[in-house]
Amino acid sequence: QVQLVESGGGLVQPGGSLRLSCAASGSIFSINAMRWHRQVPGKQRELVAAITRGGSIVYTESVKGRFTISRDNAKNTVYLQMNSLKPDDTAVYYCNVDGILVEGARSFISWAQGTQVTVSS
Repeated sequence: QVQLVESGGGLVQPGGSLRLSCAASGSIFSINAMRWHRQVPGKQRELVAAITRGGSIVYTESVKGRFTISRDNAKNTVYLQMNSLKPDDTAVYYCNVDGILVEGARSFISWAQGTQVTVSS
């Protein structure tokens, strides 16, 4: 009932920038937290950044000062601006949101399909 569509991944040189977007659609009454996670093969998925509806933000230590998470509540979209990218940032990035559906005021949690970010020269 809730679909997430990511865009913006790709190949970038070290020191470069990318901007990821994730748009939610469906029977959404409201969205609470919106998050970006990443996963490298053989490792656990890790939370990169999260933003609440009220604008509270958290980042994992390794991206502080380089990544910026933001959201457009009118568009149900979350962004991740990634600057000064490093090879260690190479991973599949997943968007994840939770909120309330229109029907029955039920809660939901949805994940996007993931987008590859590769930082390499």
